Amino acid sequence: MTPLRLAVLISGGGSTLLNLLDKIDQGELNATVECVIASRTCVGVERSIARGHACEVISAKKFATPAELSRVIFNRCRAAKVDLVILGGFLSRIEVPADYEGRVLNIHPSLIPSFCGHGMYGHHVHEAVLARGCKVSGCTVHVVDNEYDHGPIVVQKVVPVLEGDDADTLARRVFTAECEAYPEAIRLYADRMRLTGK
Repeated sequence: MTPLRLAVLISGGGSTLLNLLDKIDQGELNATVECVIASRTCVGVERSIARGHACEVISAKKFATPAELSRVIFNRCRAAKVDLVILGGFLSRIEVPADYEGRVLNIHPSLIPSFCGHGMYGHHVHEAVLARGCKVSGCTVHVVDNEYDHGPIVVQKVVPVLEGDDADTLARRVFTAECEAYPEAIRLYADRMRLTGK
């Protein structure tokens, strides 16, 4: 089967990108990364380049609205003939155009609909989970629509919250789950494409 062509959007360390590249290299994910875009200069840019992938920085601060930023990003994706756009810790709001509806995925470090929405990202999520006294947490891969953390859920993975956890230890456990959840969601998308032709 033809590999799925991915764009990966990052804003930080690029850990999600590296995980996907590892899965591709190990033969566990039939995909190619055709385009890497960062919303700011970050460690992920250097890591992407080190793995042989150019990373274009398209600074969100240079655009007056999310619509303007989105127009540039999706034009790059179209030029690269990308099948699926992967948000890998991408912290800038984007608006999904009609031709990419259902073709943008995000991963969130909680079990949506809990601990999600505007301002809920990264350690803010894990701190909120711990403050609430939750016994489980996890991650959610969902289709991106034009509301925060709102689109249809594709994959969820559950992890325990252990006695003595802090935000760092919980974040590491959730990220381990993310490393399996995202490739699984991408494979499900590829299967749907194969079956439906779209």
